[in-house]
Amino acid sequence: MRVLGMISGTSHDGIDVAVVDFDHDLAGDALGARIVHRSSVPYASGLRHRIIEALPPAPVGFDVVCELDTEIGQAFAAAAKQAIEDTGGVDVVCTHGQTVFHWVEGGRALGTLQLGQPAWIAEATGATVVSDVRAADIAAGGQGAPLVPLLDVRLLASATQDGAVAAALNLGGIANVTVCRPEADPVAWDIGPANALVDAVVTDAPGGATFDRDGELAARGTAVPMLLEALLDSPYFTQPAPKSTGKELFNLGFVRSALARAGVEPSLPDLVATLTELSAVSVSDAVRDAGVEVLVASGGGVRNPVLMRRLGELLPGVRIVTSDALGVPSDHKEAVAFALIGWATVHGLPGNVASCTGAAGPRVLGRISHASPPPPPIASWPETLVFER
Repeated sequence: MRVLGMISGTSHDGIDVAVVDFDHDLAGDALGARIVHRSSVPYASGLRHRIIEALPPAPVGFDVVCELDTEIGQAFAAAAKQAIEDTGGVDVVCTHGQTVFHWVEGGRALGTLQLGQPAWIAEATGATVVSDVRAADIAAGGQGAPLVPLLDVRLLASATQDGAVAAALNLGGIANVTVCRPEADPVAWDIGPANALVDAVVTDAPGGATFDRDGELAARGTAVPMLLEALLDSPYFTQPAPKSTGKELFNLGFVRSALARAGVEPSLPDLVATLTELSAVSVSDAVRDAGVEVLVASGGGVRNPVLMRRLGELLPGVRIVTSDALGVPSDHKEAVAFALIGWATVHGLPGNVASCTGAAGPRVLGRISHASPPPPPIASWPETLVFER
């Protein structure tokens, strides 16, 4: 079965796409996977601006929500259609859409909203579409995030079989981690900001940039200790897992509040250096506290040499590699994960990992728009997932 996974993350910069061929070997109880296509499609600048302008704490009406739901859906549909033309067709599309609000109170996720009307994708592709993948986990008492542990626990299986404590770290807008220990249930949570705050201050500054390309600004600056202390003072960092967060908390207002409390006015390079250090310190603290020995990193943050260097310095003795070493491109791991979720959903298999999200149990995720009869259900997950390299 060929599945197209699509996601736009908390950086709101565009759509990551991965087409994966899955081959279920019933005799060997293994699921083979071959990534046949991957791409990133930037949002049109006007749409990206509208998304950013509509994010909390901005007040928006249902008219704006309706318009964005349509326009994002059309953007996803166009990206899906192009991927299908490039690869010769798919059976299923799993779309994450664009998160615009993740409702958390008192450490509990109460709801989540992803925009990107799937009807546009179904109409453009003629494929079965899986969408709204987080809601079922939240309804079962979970955080609705992270959902990538479905892939992570399978990628890390060989390391834990060797007796190591292994973790998969995603450095997107928000940093999340999945920790796997031998003979124990995996755990996962959102650590805090990876690129979100840097993106916010760079986008807000004159010049037209939207992120710190190759860590150039951070490399030119110096972290400001008083500001770093104010940023780390957020209660979120000390909340126990499972927990989830987003730009509802870690946004430009969060930075401005910390600047006011610290009483400093740093240059843009110093501010970016401080926010990069915040990501490095919060991530390394979480990884160290979990006793991780092998760390597999992915996401846009792996392209930031300043962030990756600091993680290496703060985590001596931890072997750090990227997911590319395991056969999954670091820039598109989340898109691959949602392809896997889509495969699971249409086969009637759970797509959440309850010990990671805090849900009452495993749940089949998402809503299905059928363009063709569904495949027969599978009784249980295959024992192994093997990516062709």
